[in-house]
Order: sequence, then C-alpha cells, then structure tokens
Amino acid sequence: MTEVLRLSFDPLIDWRLLSAMVGLALCILLFYVIRYGRAWLTRTLAITVALGALANPSLVEEEREPLPSVVALLLDQSDSMSFGSRSELGEAVYSQLLTGLEADPTLEVRTLIVPRETEGTRLISALEGVLADVPRDRIAGSILITDGQIHDLPESASALNELGPVHGLIVGDPSAGDRRITLVEAPNFDIVGNEAQFTLQFDDPNTDSARIIWSVNGGPTKTRRVETGTEITLNLETERRGENIILFETPPGPEELTLVNNRTAATVSGVRDGLRVLLVTGRPNASGRVWRDLLKSDPSVDLVHFTILRPPFKYNATPLEEMALIEFPTEQLFEEKLNEFDLIIFDQYERRGVITLTYLSDVARYVDEGGALLVVAGEGFAGPGSLANTPLAGILPALPTGAIKVGPVQPTRSDIGARHTITEAMTDSNWGKWLRYIEALAETGDVLMVSENGAPLLAVDRVGEGRVAQLLSDQIWLWARNYDGGGPFADLIRRTVHWLMKEPELDERRLQLSISDEKLSIQLRTLANQAPPLSVETPNGDQVQPVWSQIGPGTYQADADLDQLGLYRARAGGLEAVALNGPANPIEYAALEASSERLEPYTTATGGGVYALQDIGQIPTLRRVSRRESRSGRDWLGLREREAFAVRDTTSLPLMPGLVVVGLLSLLLILAWRREGR
Repeated sequence: MTEVLRLSFDPLIDWRLLSAMVGLALCILLFYVIRYGRAWLTRTLAITVALGALANPSLVEEEREPLPSVVALLLDQSDSMSFGSRSELGEAVYSQLLTGLEADPTLEVRTLIVPRETEGTRLISALEGVLADVPRDRIAGSILITDGQIHDLPESASALNELGPVHGLIVGDPSAGDRRITLVEAPNFDIVGNEAQFTLQFDDPNTDSARIIWSVNGGPTKTRRVETGTEITLNLETERRGENIILFETPPGPEELTLVNNRTAATVSGVRDGLRVLLVTGRPNASGRVWRDLLKSDPSVDLVHFTILRPPFKYNATPLEEMALIEFPTEQLFEEKLNEFDLIIFDQYERRGVITLTYLSDVARYVDEGGALLVVAGEGFAGPGSLANTPLAGILPALPTGAIKVGPVQPTRSDIGARHTITEAMTDSNWGKWLRYIEALAETGDVLMVSENGAPLLAVDRVGEGRVAQLLSDQIWLWARNYDGGGPFADLIRRTVHWLMKEPELDERRLQLSISDEKLSIQLRTLANQAPPLSVETPNGDQVQPVWSQIGPGTYQADADLDQLGLYRARAGGLEAVALNGPANPIEYAALEASSERLEPYTTATGGGVYALQDIGQIPTLRRVSRRESRSGRDWLGLREREAFAVRDTTSLPLMPGLVVVGLLSLLLILAWRREGR
C-alpha cells in the first residue's frame, strides 16, 4: 500500500456552466479595469474566491494498491504449425517465455493455446477473447507464437493499438518451399454430356513448371504441363447424373512441407436434359404398346419409335404410302444422328434387310464408345436372321442355341442377381410365369435372371465405355398385364435402363466415401464373393487399411478416423474413390511458409517487433519499458509499465468551507468598496 495526497475538485454546478461563468467573469473584469481602473485587485480576488467555492476544492489522501499489468501469451497450434519442427519449437518457446513472465510479480499472464479450426488460424479473435475483461489501461502487451499464417487480421493495423505492443515470434524455416494446387473456380452443377469449366492455379517457388493430373469419377487420368503462378482453364465432360467427382493433383516437388495441398477435388452435380431413346420394334407384337407406354410415362424421355410392319422384299398389295407415314430413315438414324441417342432398344428385331450390317456395325461401335443398348429377344433371335449373326454378336452377353422354349417358365434371380443393383431389391417368390423364352448360352457379363433350369433370361455386360442389357424373352409384357399375379415389370425395366445410363447409385461395382461426425465411412458394392483389400490414403500421404464388415449381399462397409483436413483417397479391387474433409481449398494450406509478411504491419503499428526463430536460443529477452521508451529491439521485446492501481481508502479535507468562503468574500467586498470610496 502507498499513500498519495492530491488536489481534487467536485464542482457544485456543472463544469460547463462553471467554465462559462469563469469566461464571463474575465470579460467583466477586463472591461472594469479598462473603464475604471480602481480596486481591480480586490474585485478579482473576490470573484476568484466565489468561483473557487463553486469548484469545491478538497485535499484527498488515498491509499493505493498497485495492480499487476496484464500480458497475453498465445501459442498457435493450427494445422500449418504441424509441419517440420514448428510445433515442437513453438511449445518450447511458449514454455520458456511463460516461465520468464510468471517470474515477474508485477505481471499477470493470460495464456491460450489456439487449436485447429476449419476456417483457418483465428489468432486475433483468440487474443481479443483472452483480454476481453481486462481494462485497457492494464494491458502491458501481447505475444503471439505462430508461423505467421494468420487469417483473421483486421483491415486496419491501428485496431490492435489497445492490445499492444503486439510481438510476433515466427517459428519455422522461412526458406522451406512447398508446392500447391488451388481450385480457383468450379461449377456446382452441369448438364450431363456438357463440358464444365474449371480454373486452377499451380504454385511452386522452386520450379518454373510442373504437371497437373486430373481424372473424372476415378476414370483414366490426363496430364497437362503448366507454369508456376499462372491460372489454367480445363473443360471436362460431366459424365453422369448425380455427383461427378473431379480430382486434380500434381506430383511432389523438390521441396514439400506437406502433400495435402498437392491435391484438390470438385464435385459437380450432373443433371440430365432429357433422355433420347430410339426404339425399333421388329414386328407388331403384344409388348410393343407396353414398351411405348412405359417410356412415354416418363416426361424426361424423348422417344423415337419405329415399328417395321413388313420387310422390303415381302410382297403386299397395300401401297407403301398407306403402310407407313414415313419411309424408315435408316441413313438419318444410324449415320447422322446415332450418337445423339442415349439408349437404343431393339424389340424383337430380326435382320430382314431394313437395317444393313454396316449400320449394325455402327451400333456396335456406338456402344463401345459409351452408348447403351437393350435387346429384347423374340422368336427371330433363334433363327438365321438373329442379331447374333451380325456385328452385334461381339457385344451381346448371351448367344442363342437355336432353340425356343415354349411353356410356363418361372423367372427367378440368379446368385449374382441377388447381389446386383438392378435386381437385388426385388423379391422373386411371387413373380408370375412367362410362356416362352429363347434358349441361350451366357458368354460374357452377368446373368441376373434365370429359368428353372438355369437358362439366362436377363443378362447385362459392360462393353468398352458403354453397356448392354439383353432380355431373352418376349413375354415380360405379361407382368404388365398382371398375368399369373404379374411381376415388377416397370421397376425392372426402369432400373435396367438407369443402369444402362450409368446412374451411379446403380453401379454394381462401386466404392463410395462419405464424411460425418469426424468419421470416414467407406462403402463397397461388389459382385465378388469376398471384398478385396482396402487401402485409404490420408491427406499427408499415409496409408491405412480399415477392415471390411459385410452389411448386406455384396455390400461392405469400413470406417476410419478423420484427423486431418484435405483429400482422402480409397482403393479396393481396382476401384477408387475420393472424399474431401473440409473445403476444397483449406485456407490452412493455401500458404505454408513461415513468414512475418502478414503480421509485421500490425506489430509495427503497435510498437511491437517480429522475431524469426529457428531454434530455442533465438528467443528475445523480456524487458519492461515506460510509456515513452521504445517497445522492441533486435534481441528483446518490451512490455509496458502501466502503473495501474486500485484505491482501497480515501480521506477528503475541503479547502473552502462555506463559512470561510462567506467571511473571506465579505472582507474582500468591503475592501473593494472602501477603495472605490476614496
């Protein structure tokens, strides 16, 4: 405790009114002196006593207790501090400074270890929170231990004046390089088949150029060489409806702090702009109207349907213009506009010269390049005019034996059909019977439905970039008519068509990653009897092998912990999938160099300093400085002596009591009156 004596004023009237009265009194006295010049001293003393009494002066004796000054010590532990030896050095610097600060009894130390956040390093917000309840006249300064990558610095450097001097201790090697790729711009959705535009930037202080590698939905990779610091634009096709994941990456550079920012990804939602279907019916039949009604019931389907009423060589007296509204446009359909169709359906088509072998060869090439074909076999499929005797034979999953089986047949799912996405959800215990099917031998692909004796009824296959489905009976329309209890006609055809359209949710071999509740969930769909080994690559390049657990027929799941921001990549059985934990371009990895460039303008504005530390021996010494002294030096940092105190007791003695003022004022007025009367 210390005792301090001071003069205090507690005006009896408002200070503004008192100040006005003082000014008025001075004007009156000045006029009096100039005009009369007598007794001016006694009148001045009288007015001074009156105004002094209104100011109510007193002598105050205080007992003061000194309060410690407050210093904030913050340690950055964001993701960017985990590279190299930054974290260990930062903790050592923090420990040593804390010991030195706590040794000073005139300081109160406020500490905080700032953890990782998804929105970057929020060091200034943390500093303001630590000192929020501290009077600004008690703040001695702030010390920030960081790599310099701070993402919440205020716009004005003077905003930190009240928290200063702010000192920055930058840990890490400032010369360490790092390569990174940044996704500057990417669309959220696009039309399936259109090209979406992506803008990227590559940065590497140690090279002039490097390769950028990209892939769409885990497909084949493509490469392009780019220059450092420049933006490039890529136009990539939106392959399918739903999520399209585009992965961009660049190989490791000469120097790397981390591989996390060598990869980035974009997710584009594919939207179909209608489905163009070409349906060619080989002859009028009972299923023709059922097929047409099913396809036309979907407003997104643009259907082009032709029924061949008779072959060109068959004699019929009916004029051709009365048999058909238009001539069958084979050249236009199979040469000019073939690639404009998303799906081609041959319903009981038999080769009779309408569509030439050349055009059928074009259809086979169309499928190999990514198209979709559905073949519904009729009786003609077992004869010499079968599509199996054309260039389409090379892409059909089953070829006929030449036999036609007539009589009730019970369709059931095969073992693979119970696991395939087209038929797995269908219960086959109550399906109605068909009355005919074409006997065939499965050559390739997967047989999903079979007869009682195991003959294929529905088979599917992937051919090149495209897909083929083959229905070996013309009797599925009986299900639509509810014959013998019917069956899932619409559901089966719709799911088959969607599989042909490569809808991702119907992929029978699919690896998928999802992130929720700090967990990475991996799901696998496969037709194999056993799940292949799983490997997950973390953002920093480490490999983990979670264990599969079966959750359904052909469906497996595994989980892994998430401890990093960035891109996770899973591989299993030739399949690959990626998932992004956090934003596509985590702000923590946008710049990883240990640098004082961002922080220095703020430390300078508050009188603090910036110190680059690569080892524990470079820690600056602590020094207490007065209000007018410099607050930082080459090898020392200063903390202000704020000299704050708390008043514990006061004693007040009025200097102008009322009776004394009245008596003194009366005496001065009498003296002034006598002086003027002479």
